[in-house]
Amino acid sequence: QVQLVESGGGLVQPGGSLRLSCVASGTIFSIYVMGWHRQAPGKQRELVTTITSSGSTNYADSVKGRFTISRDNAKNTVYLQMNSLKPEDTAVYSCNAKIRTTDWRIIDYWGQGTQVTVSS
Repeated sequence: QVQLVESGGGLVQPGGSLRLSCVASGTIFSIYVMGWHRQAPGKQRELVTTITSSGSTNYADSVKGRFTISRDNAKNTVYLQMNSLKPEDTAVYSCNAKIRTTDWRIIDYWGQGTQVTVSS
């Protein structure tokens, strides 16, 4: 079994910052791509950013220059530093990871999500 657990969401004023964390635990052999998605009320889930095991990153145009993804491979953890937050960044943020388990399967796992609200 593998679990992804996010933390760090909350309420922040426009222009503020938040840092999300996501820890993967369980029967993990290795982790390939890790990433963050978000879903706002009434909208489809959208990809925010991804990072490979070697550190290559990809960002949605809407967050470039404001959000930074990073990971600690030793801790099976991915982070999302969000700066200059805007009300339109309000959403449930979920992390996901493509993981090779110890029984040699490759599976996409998702966290339960953490709410980020940007409001004055």
